[in-house]
Amino acid sequence: MQSEVEQITLELPNGVTAKLDGDILAIKGPLGECRKDFSKIKVRVLHEGNRILVRPLGKKRSDASIANTVRSIIKNMIRGVTKGFTYKLKIVFTHFPISVKVKDKEVIIENFYGERSPRTAKIVGDCQVTVEGDDVVVKGVSLEDVGQTAANIEQATAVKRKDQRVFLDGIYIYEKEKG
Repeated sequence: MQSEVEQITLELPNGVTAKLDGDILAIKGPLGECRKDFSKIKVRVLHEGNRILVRPLGKKRSDASIANTVRSIIKNMIRGVTKGFTYKLKIVFTHFPISVKVKDKEVIIENFYGERSPRTAKIVGDCQVTVEGDDVVVKGVSLEDVGQTAANIEQATAVKRKDQRVFLDGIYIYEKEKG
């Protein structure tokens, strides 16, 4: 017995505007703008005044869960343009001091385990990356971009073919501030 799947309504807070261009939703707030393409997801996203409506295209339970996922994505977009997201990473080393620099859209990690060639990590989207002492701070309005940039930095210092309990050098995420 199939039940009717309800549409989900999201209210936009004051100071936040939304624009729907086809299947691309752009949300603008005090900290910036966040865009997301919903063309490959089986939902219909509508914008009416100060509300965003999410309608699943089917009537199954899986369609309702997809609509709830889209609701969470849109809530994160709204939270990002109002409060922003911050990930903090810690630089850890024992013998060779690691030096981290930001250049254009890349994070350059030098002297990792005494290696001569630097390791690089890509900065995704419009994230701001700063190095403050032993911390690397990644800030931005898109949770996906901030998380992927932090993961790229962490993965750039991944150690292969060594016991990770002994060889602890690297850059590791230790704090996530979500708005």
